[in-house]
Amino acid sequence: MSWTYRLKPELFDLNYTLDCGQVFRWVRDGDWWTGVVRDQVLRLSQDQGQLIVDSKILPEFLTRYFRLDDNLPSIYESINRDLLIDRAIRKYRGLRLIRQDPWECLISYMLSTASNIPTIQKRICLLSRFFGQEIEPGYFSFPDPETLANVDPAELDKCKLGFRTQNIIAAAEEVASGELDLDVLFRLEYRYARERLMRLRGIGEKVADCVLLFAFDKMEAFPVDTHIKQIIQHYHIDDSYFETCTNMSCMGDWGRDYFGHYCGYAQEYLYYQKRMEGFVSLY
Repeated sequence: MSWTYRLKPELFDLNYTLDCGQVFRWVRDGDWWTGVVRDQVLRLSQDQGQLIVDSKILPEFLTRYFRLDDNLPSIYESINRDLLIDRAIRKYRGLRLIRQDPWECLISYMLSTASNIPTIQKRICLLSRFFGQEIEPGYFSFPDPETLANVDPAELDKCKLGFRTQNIIAAAEEVASGELDLDVLFRLEYRYARERLMRLRGIGEKVADCVLLFAFDKMEAFPVDTHIKQIIQHYHIDDSYFETCTNMSCMGDWGRDYFGHYCGYAQEYLYYQKRMEGFVSLY
């Protein structure tokens, strides 16, 4: 049985945080968001800064999940390098990165390749419905590695994964067998953790960076997708750095150098601003 309680987080905007595209199992209905986290159904709303929680999940978990322990003012100061990011910070103030479950995050972003957000959400919903456990009517847990490692590929066709099917099974087999120990990635330096993830079939730099940023506390990950590439080309391509370096890999290196250790936060603010507003005027 769930219960309702209130939290008073500092500098936190629930809508921006759940709507910015970093996590896929949340649905908004009016003022309330409903998601499945830690195999529990979680319902949240925000009223005058207070977070209203309807769930069995304890406050301590939400503090970690929403990174309420991050010092956002200090992070803003460190990444606020130009007019574009300054505008994004002011407009979407309170957006926080989320500490996602590593296994679910890995598979979610493997499903994200060549897809838009509604399609990713649909795939994850089908995967959970067919291979997870029902928590309460209409809500299902995310399937564990052992389940997906042993699933009949034909059964996965029900989830409309397309070419991603074999990649998902292969990743599940590595995690289930212990060949890939996800806990080890927390202890590895960013570049080594990324190299290890990219040894998985179907994972390139962008997906690896998303997983490391959103699940493994690698704040120096700077995922470069179409939106970020367009932002850099539109606002920063005259930077001398890009005279000899224009591919997405170099753009990731540029982001780390330009924004510093918390470049992952900068990336999410810029990504959300571009997705919501397109190219913005700075003057």
